[in-house]
Amino acid sequence: MSDFDLSQALESPLESEEKGFKSFCFDKTDVPDEVINLDTELDLRISRNPGSMKGAATLLLLANRMKNVLSQKGQSDSERCRMLMDSVIETTIVKTFENNSIGERRLDFRRLSSWECSLTDQNNKGIICKSKDLKLLALTLTAADYIHKVKFKMGTYGSPGIGQTVVLSIINHNLYISCTMNGDIAELKLEECSAEQLKVICSDGTNDRFLFFLRETGVNVKTFESVKCRGWFISTSYEKEEKPVEMCKVDSVSRVFSFKTS
Repeated sequence: MSDFDLSQALESPLESEEKGFKSFCFDKTDVPDEVINLDTELDLRISRNPGSMKGAATLLLLANRMKNVLSQKGQSDSERCRMLMDSVIETTIVKTFENNSIGERRLDFRRLSSWECSLTDQNNKGIICKSKDLKLLALTLTAADYIHKVKFKMGTYGSPGIGQTVVLSIINHNLYISCTMNGDIAELKLEECSAEQLKVICSDGTNDRFLFFLRETGVNVKTFESVKCRGWFISTSYEKEEKPVEMCKVDSVSRVFSFKTS
């Protein structure tokens, strides 16, 4: 703990400093940097320059996140790089506000990055969209169906303590997947919206209907849980072909809620 000067945690200078006393906690010029081996060809260098306790705690959290990403097997180099960047940026980009009058927290999710992908459920059904009714359907793709195959843009957002949060839109369209409750049932819809409107999403607003928790359940296997409607997941029909993509509960035996990305 000798690297931390207690005076940094106070709003005003210590009384001892006002009386002429000098702190020696910052005299670290002769202490060499420390290098921690995270993985092959990747080292973390910790400088002994003066820093705050908050900075040290943040650095420790980031190192642990990076080690967790690097320890996952089956990931490509590009996926690891993206996950590393998201783990680092996420810590600093999310802002939390406290509403003192009612004791509730508001989270501001800011967009970090995005990439293009296709989704295939665990029964190898792809997702198509027929322009007339603007509904997402899942089926085993044939050559004739590929013209309707949906290419998604997946935008990532910060989400403290609960993993990655994403928004899914259809490439070359202003159509975004949303989820809202209709009575006791969560409904999946395609809604028109602009990327500008979704740069920042507040948890106490209405645009959180576009947010989904992205969780890795296996090698390149993901689930998408609605942020607004907790416990409801994007899913496809277990057996039937060309049926709508809908929301479901985890315990629904007739639905598939795990997807592969490509």
